[in-house]
This record gives sequence, structure tokens and C-alpha cells, in this order.
Amino acid sequence: MKHSFSLLALLCAAMTGMFALPALAQETKEVRIVQQFGLSYLPLHLAVEQKLIEKHARAAGLGDITVTLSKLGSGAAVNDALLSGSVDIALGGTTVLMTIWDKSKGGRGDIKGMMAFCDTPMVITTIDPRIKSIRDYREGDRIAMTAARGTHHSISLQMAAAKEFGMDNRTKLDNLTVGMSHPDAMIALLSGSHEVKSHSATVPFLQQELADPRVRVALNSYDVAGGRHTLIVAYNTTKWKTENPKTYAAVVAAFEEAMKSINSDKRAAAEVYLRAEKSKFSIDDVYKMLQDENAIYFSPTPSKVMVWSDYMTKVGLLTNKAASWRDYFFENTHNKPGS
Repeated sequence: MKHSFSLLALLCAAMTGMFALPALAQETKEVRIVQQFGLSYLPLHLAVEQKLIEKHARAAGLGDITVTLSKLGSGAAVNDALLSGSVDIALGGTTVLMTIWDKSKGGRGDIKGMMAFCDTPMVITTIDPRIKSIRDYREGDRIAMTAARGTHHSISLQMAAAKEFGMDNRTKLDNLTVGMSHPDAMIALLSGSHEVKSHSATVPFLQQELADPRVRVALNSYDVAGGRHTLIVAYNTTKWKTENPKTYAAVVAAFEEAMKSINSDKRAAAEVYLRAEKSKFSIDDVYKMLQDENAIYFSPTPSKVMVWSDYMTKVGLLTNKAASWRDYFFENTHNKPGS
């Protein structure tokens, strides 16, 4: 009888302990992603159309989740959305990630890159026949870019000015830049009558502009960086990743699957882009762009990140010095051959 009482007491104690355990935190049922404009965001379009995030979430045992997209015109606006908590994952320029990483390091959520997204150049085009290179810009000229300060576009121009005019004159052209979304800048440029006659463009706006015989190239960021570099990255807060580890992994897997799909069937990917974005391009036009890996290439591996980081640290745009590109990205990228 004594033995039975002891067994019952142990069972009750075990059940009491079980009920005392806190319930496991439930991961989010919605993933909110913000992007900007252009062909650079094609893996996102494909992942959304084919419901790849939802697929990988279900495979991870998360059940059904909702993916919500929003679109903003500049990296600064994207960062504001991420910091305010109104979005979970941001897609934007590499230098925009570096800036928000630097400011959030040790606080405000600690923000890092989920993965690289797209290698593609920033090309300053101009309709002004007087301008052949950045040496020809003068007071009164206007160069449109997604934001006049702090973006990958503005840093690229500053680095080019440092090479052309000397480090002390690196900001020589900064006062010529004006913030405009890519679609608005392209319209202004091609009108020929707007004060904006130059645009730091990316695909496909770059190709639309260069199709006009009046337009020429004044600067290519691949020349500034010494080769092909990552322009667009995906990034988020450590807090969101920690609270939603399976969801985070599902998004990573979905984006990587989308990139592999694009690289294996670029014509089908071109069709996805035209369904997702309003464009005057034909399927053949977009397919041709995707075939040129010097124009656009999708990869989760960060490329030439430290070229921009070293410059930004040197001139005081970044306070915290990164030892390597891995400092800017979460551990899921660390085994990749980045730079």
C-alpha cells in the first residue's frame, strides 16, 4: 500500500510540473516583406507567385502562413519600415544594410543580412550631350537616385569622385543628387525637358533608358568596385529571427529555391516578372537581360561587400568597423564564398 501511494505521489508531481511549464512560443503566421522597384527583386516575385515561402513553412511544421508585400521608393524608407516594426524582412541596397547594421549594433533589434539577393550594377545615365563622364558635371546639373544621401548609389558616386578628384573632394558631386524613385527618374530623364538629366539607374530602367539613342553612360559601379558586386540584400532584426527561427529558415530556403529556378529557366522567370510588374518590355526583352550575368545575377552569396564597407569606415560613414563581410550577415551565409 505504501508503494502504491509513493507511485501516485510521483505521478501527481510529474503532472504538476508538466502543467507548470510555459507554453512554447508560437511563430508568426504572417511574413511582411518590403521591396523597392526593379528586376532585382525577381526572386521575391517568383517566391510569391509559386508560394515557396508557404511551402517551406508547411514542410517545417508551421502550418499555413500569409506573405504580405509592400513597396517603397528608397532605402531610407525601407529601413524606417523595418525599425518601426511594420515589416519583418527588408530588401534593399548593401550599403543601406551596412548603415542600419552600424546604427543598430548592440541595440534597436540588431539588424543583419539574411542573404545576398542580386548582383547588378548601378549605372549613371545621362541625356545631356555635354556630359561624357563624371568630370563633366557642374553646378546646376541634377543626378536622380533613390535617395540623395546614404544609398548604395550615392556612395558609388562618392567613391568615383574620390578616385577622379582626390579623397578630399569625394563629396564634390553630392549636392547635385536628388532623391527620386527609379520609375519617376526614368520618366524625368527621357522627357528631356526636366531639370533631371542624369539617373543612377538599375535594371530594367537602365535598359529602357539606353534604348533611347540620346542616352549615354557616365559611370558604372562595376568599374568603381573593380568587378561585379552585390547590390540588393535581404535583411531583418535578430529579434525577429530569434522569435521565428523556422519561419526565417523557410524564407531563406524559398528565396534560394527561387534563385535556382530563375537561373535554370530564365524565360519562365521573365514571364513571372511581367506578371508581377507593369512594364513595356516584352518577354524576349526581359529574357535577354536575364541571360547577361554582367547585367543581373541572382545569388545568396555576398560579393565585394568589403569594398564598400572599407570606404564607408574610412570616411566615417560607419562607426563600427567590420572584420569581414560575415559581420553584416547571419550565420546561414557564413559558409558561402563571399567577399
